[in-house]
Amino acid sequence: MELMTDQRFRKTLKYIRALFFISLIGMVLSILFIAGVFIYAKVLGPPPLSVPQSTLYYSADGEVIGESNNGQKRYWVSYDKIAEPILEATVAIEDRKFYDHNGFDFKRIIGAALADVKALSKVQGASTITQQYARNLYLVHDKTWKRKLTEAFYTIRLEMNYSKKEILEGYINTIYYGHGAYGVQAASQYYFGKNASDLTLAESSLLAGVPKGPGIYSPFISLEKAKKRQKIILNTMVQNHYIDKKEAESAIQAPLKFVGKYPHAKKEIAPYYQDAVRNALKNQLHLDDRTIALGGLRVYTTIDLEQQKIAEETISKLVAKDSEIEVALVSMNPKNGYVKAMVGGRNYEKSPFNRAIQAVRQPGSTVKPLLYYAALEQGFTPSTMMRSEPTTFKFQDGQPDYAPHNYNSQYANEEITLAQALALSDNVIAVKTHLFLGEEVLIDTAKRFGIASKMAKVPSLALGTSGVRVIEMANAYSHFANGGKEVDPIFITRVENFQGDIIYENQSEHKQVLQPEQTYVMTQMLTGIFDSKLNGYASVTGSTMIKSMTRPYAGKSGTTNSDNWMIGYSPQLVTAVWTGYDSGKAIYLTVDKTYAKNIWIHFMEDSLKNEPIKNFKRPKNGVIGVYVNPANGKLASKECPVKRFTYFVAGTEPTDYCTDHLTNTKQTNSKHKEAPKKKPWYKKIWDWN
Repeated sequence: MELMTDQRFRKTLKYIRALFFISLIGMVLSILFIAGVFIYAKVLGPPPLSVPQSTLYYSADGEVIGESNNGQKRYWVSYDKIAEPILEATVAIEDRKFYDHNGFDFKRIIGAALADVKALSKVQGASTITQQYARNLYLVHDKTWKRKLTEAFYTIRLEMNYSKKEILEGYINTIYYGHGAYGVQAASQYYFGKNASDLTLAESSLLAGVPKGPGIYSPFISLEKAKKRQKIILNTMVQNHYIDKKEAESAIQAPLKFVGKYPHAKKEIAPYYQDAVRNALKNQLHLDDRTIALGGLRVYTTIDLEQQKIAEETISKLVAKDSEIEVALVSMNPKNGYVKAMVGGRNYEKSPFNRAIQAVRQPGSTVKPLLYYAALEQGFTPSTMMRSEPTTFKFQDGQPDYAPHNYNSQYANEEITLAQALALSDNVIAVKTHLFLGEEVLIDTAKRFGIASKMAKVPSLALGTSGVRVIEMANAYSHFANGGKEVDPIFITRVENFQGDIIYENQSEHKQVLQPEQTYVMTQMLTGIFDSKLNGYASVTGSTMIKSMTRPYAGKSGTTNSDNWMIGYSPQLVTAVWTGYDSGKAIYLTVDKTYAKNIWIHFMEDSLKNEPIKNFKRPKNGVIGVYVNPANGKLASKECPVKRFTYFVAGTEPTDYCTDHLTNTKQTNSKHKEAPKKKPWYKKIWDWN
């Protein structure tokens, strides 16, 4: 018996020793495994905190004009822009030991497990705020062991690499509050019509209860249940010493005003403009489509909402509703290139094609100011005389003959000034100037004005036969309006990421690319289309707009068989308007040919009605103004019935006086005598019939 007892004891001892070593090995392996997990988590570093967030677009005065999202409205706000009561209420009801644990509340986990066993079903949750945040960021909400283990690993990574403040900020910006609102800012706007920074204790305690069951505790679904949960949360906040009983009772009794809509739920402001902004984000800032749509960006644009409204209403009012004519309009601040208004078509829903920046159309005579600017640089002046008559241009290099025609085949059949040729839009004189300068000169000049569209080296280029974009022409004329400084169309002034960091800020420099003296003279020549003193064989092309003008403007109209243009500017604003058919068919109706001018003058007048009336800024030196007879460009005498004050580059102004209207040449002061007529300089260079 004693031998058997001793053998049993030794055998039991052997098993105990084996179990001890196995347990020890298991414990060591567990410690090594846990250490390995932590080391691996540390090596991986902080997990990304990116979640789909709504990108918002703002006008120049800070109003939201548009939004892009994937159906989840989420606007990230930083911790310091979230009201303290909503932070405290969330911690109190979701994870009261949040600031004490390292991601896992083991006591709560054990308690929840016992409660589940007792009820034979899952009745109590034990996830901490960090665990819920990990789930919201990276995982689907299934109940597999794989998901739970992955959640635990992400929880470790979050706790190891982010502060409690950062974790709480992320959590409260990602949880779902119902009605499409993700995050506290979207929820605060939807439920109470205010920012998360302005939430009261009463609002915070009610809002903090919604994520538990948005379909149950939303006040729009059951106000009674929402209030009951609010009371639970307030009591919990008292227990956790966030508030006292008096504050809780006051919050329970406080009236709540619910809104039930987003402040910019259906913003459809300037859809063509917004497309242009997105295009700029992609092609200029090189952001990918997902970042643009769901990156939580704050995009601050240059749009002036009042001017945009005027543009859209003007087009709607002036263009017949049953007309198939399309319209494009671009308005810019010439000093900095900011695009203040844009219309890309009459109906975005029917056609999102943006005719302001995508359509390439012939500019017609609106290209002539660029040509004549180049001529001024080559020594031409507003008083340069050329003959306006039917002309056939013949070439020796095998090119076919070219015979341009004036509108309605009207000609002076005599010499007229360059200033009058521009005001009347004489095509023959434009082609003469173009060929005299050399066909490549206009192409090079257009590039200096910021036009990137390809232009053909042909005689008809002077009449605008190479296609351009509306925004290019608006930008080109901005060079005239600002005194010859380089500008580019600017849609975006600043872009911030979801954390409020500035990732782009416009800092354009505007170097001088045109000669200020010639630029100013050209601007003064462009005022001529509104001056009846330059009437000749036809009326100036802006004659129909003169009665509507209340301030100085410079500009040029343009017409082709299928396009009508009006581009002009004041010192404060440049606007280009194009009208025509998408199909490119010819425009026959007279009313269809007047739309561009009517839209332009009404838009400019309404947009500038509250702005001071300004004259174009004259260079300090280098230009001189004199009175001339607009018919011959000579210095006007007292007897001249029509005199026009005209600017010239200093040293190029006329020196001869007009003698056409002297009644007694013998009594004429000797200073009015002119030298014998010489053969015009240009006739020495060409001899066309």
